[in-house]
Amino acid sequence: MEKALIYSYLLDGKGGGKSMTAEEITQWQPSDGLLWVHLDYSVEGAPEWIFAQKDLPNVCAQALLHEETRPRATLVGSGILMSLRGVNLNPSADPEDMVSIRVYADKNRIISTRHRRLLTVADIVTSLDENRGPKDSGEFIQELVRGLTLRMETTIDMLEERTDDLEDTVIAGGKNGLRSELSAVRRAAIMLRRYLAPQREALSRLCAEQAPWLTETHRIGLRETSDHLLRLLENLDSARDRAAVVQEELVNHMSEQMNQRMYVLSLVAAIFLPLGFLTGLLGINVGGIPGAENNQAFFWFIAILCSLTALQVVVFKRFKWM
Repeated sequence: MEKALIYSYLLDGKGGGKSMTAEEITQWQPSDGLLWVHLDYSVEGAPEWIFAQKDLPNVCAQALLHEETRPRATLVGSGILMSLRGVNLNPSADPEDMVSIRVYADKNRIISTRHRRLLTVADIVTSLDENRGPKDSGEFIQELVRGLTLRMETTIDMLEERTDDLEDTVIAGGKNGLRSELSAVRRAAIMLRRYLAPQREALSRLCAEQAPWLTETHRIGLRETSDHLLRLLENLDSARDRAAVVQEELVNHMSEQMNQRMYVLSLVAAIFLPLGFLTGLLGINVGGIPGAENNQAFFWFIAILCSLTALQVVVFKRFKWM
């Protein structure tokens, strides 16, 4: 277990906590205070320790070790089992490649597991070291979901700003490379929404659970976070829809440009069609071509072609073809 252990704290109920070693965890008793154990489920020792907890329901132990999870919150006995997601803010990572955390919490103990680093957990550790952290299990869950949501807000705000910049660029007439950027924005919005929507449902479910240690104060805080997440979902939908509209506008601009170019080429082809016919007719290698013996015939022919071109331009403008 020592290799899998990331954080372990014994909360003092006043906002602070004492860091504990793997050996001290094995000697812990519920009467000692609230214990929080944070593990990397993919490291050797984590599954053995989790399944060794006799008072931990087997379904919760399995859920804490699942690699693929979907945001949810379920009351199991007197404890709550949760799977939540947070934006990936690790170096060289895409924020929409969200990081999962699994949590089992009851009145006396909190067990959380993850594989990739989650900054919100580090924030809770910092708050405990500074004696301003959660005082009980309910506050721990409240701080966890609030921290995850706040970091999502920053990422979604950046996505909205990126959409604004792309929209301004399209309106200003810039088009180079925008299709791939717009596709990336839409893809990021879709991937974020894929997890945020069920996470909001999980928070709503959590507010409704009747865990004896989850007080009304805790539920009020969770409802506020749930409402905040709902607003973020609306902003995310707005950014996705606006990106789709901008992409359609970009396609329309490109189609309009193509049509204008094809129109010019059609006019040129229409103007040179009769000219090409006449030059081709007079270019046949047979006798009887008018003006073959006249030294001024070529210049007269050029004048006829110029006059015919001018006449075509007048006719095209008369019929509003150009």
